[in-house]
Amino acid sequence: MPKSATAKAKSTASAASPALVRKPEAPFMTGPQAISRDLAQQVLERALARGGDFADLYFEYRRSASISMEDGRVRSVGGSVDMGVGIRVVEGQGVGYAYAETLDPVAMLEAAQTASQIARAGAKTRPIKVRKRRTADVYSVESEVVDIEGRARVELLRRADKAARAASPKIVRVDASLVAVHKEILVVSSHGEQIDMVYDFQPMCRISVSAVAREGKRSESGSSSGGGRMGPEYFELVSPEDHGVEASRVALLNLDSREAPAGTFPIVLAPGDSGILLHEAVGHGLEADFNRKQTSNYCGRVGQSVASELVTVVDDPAIASSRGSINVDDEGVLPKSHRLIEAGKLRGYLQDRISADWFKTKPTGSGRRQSFRHEPMPRMTNTFMEEGQDAPEDIIRSVKRGVYAKKFSGGQVNISNGDFVFSLTEGYLIEDGKLTAPLKGVNLIGNGPEALATVSMVGHDFELSDGMWTCGKDGQSVPVGVGMPTVKLDSLTVGGSSVG
Repeated sequence: MPKSATAKAKSTASAASPALVRKPEAPFMTGPQAISRDLAQQVLERALARGGDFADLYFEYRRSASISMEDGRVRSVGGSVDMGVGIRVVEGQGVGYAYAETLDPVAMLEAAQTASQIARAGAKTRPIKVRKRRTADVYSVESEVVDIEGRARVELLRRADKAARAASPKIVRVDASLVAVHKEILVVSSHGEQIDMVYDFQPMCRISVSAVAREGKRSESGSSSGGGRMGPEYFELVSPEDHGVEASRVALLNLDSREAPAGTFPIVLAPGDSGILLHEAVGHGLEADFNRKQTSNYCGRVGQSVASELVTVVDDPAIASSRGSINVDDEGVLPKSHRLIEAGKLRGYLQDRISADWFKTKPTGSGRRQSFRHEPMPRMTNTFMEEGQDAPEDIIRSVKRGVYAKKFSGGQVNISNGDFVFSLTEGYLIEDGKLTAPLKGVNLIGNGPEALATVSMVGHDFELSDGMWTCGKDGQSVPVGVGMPTVKLDSLTVGGSSVG
């Protein structure tokens, strides 16, 4: 697997490092359409004209470029520009939301009035004054992949293609894609006694390579992807060749894989990508809206033991350059690292403003949204389990017969009870404390809280995954990061096609 290009999650970006001075290009930040404090206050006042607890404006400018290559040929080259503002009015648990795909003041005022009418608020609330706030700088870049010349982007994919094919004559097909996004946001919120105005620049790049290997009549595939909130320097840390070689390695490995055993076994989760199991099976249940609505298995359990005492789960938005990192959330809240589970005990939930008000606590900077067309909701950023004291090789040696789970293709979870199913793209049989045969068709079936209760060993080898994880919830997708050390689960059901 390519070496992760993001910093180890034990440390966050240094607050002492100087912020990069970058000139905004979003029309709402510069030029004749720039949003003034007076206009922002005028729109908020219109939004709150019928009353409400608070209102916010979410301005977004997004410029993207993409290119895909199929079997050595450029298949598509694209680009887009999108801009608009979402306006929200909140009254208790009631929400009015409207958006405009323009910065025209008249259109914004009309959208504000629509949101106000939808909220059906009562007593009139008036903002006091506008205050600009500074953010951290956890993903400084001097140049962006989105600005690389088209031919140079094609060359990056050709390098990946060439490296993948060079791995073996058995590689019969290689596909690759590169996507880069330049995004700027401006959030103006009336929550509290004054209006906050916060700006952030959020770059993103991602590369994905897939390979198909064939031997006789059997074909198998493999893939590798990576990126983050970085510029072209990402490819100096993890080259296109690295991804090409990795995709072919997995495809070739799968040619030799055998059917997974079925039954209940000890499971060893590999560092890095295994964090997606934690994200899905546990993380979503710790989002405050599910607990506010009493649909989560963790509802009302703050302070209680919900996992082995070896388990500490963190959501950290400030891991330098990671895919899930943010300087400010989409409600204008400056986020901080948050321990969700500490030594097995539930410490709290991921809170947006609405849920925080309901729980009578402070928001954790977890309000995120897909775009200005969507309302924010509690979401994860970079979610991981902290490392422990065990040596990874000792963890594997402790298993007589089990499964080593290395790469995941995703999974499904029932938030209300924590039941999950995950599929592996790379896994191995463990026999007498050693990794032996590669396996195919591995499904891990279990329950989040029950699985965490069976954690008996935690490695000292934490890794943040370099994968391009995207989290879906209620029809919205946002980028996230996941991480994990090597972890032993004493018992989990493996869905396979051979007798264990």
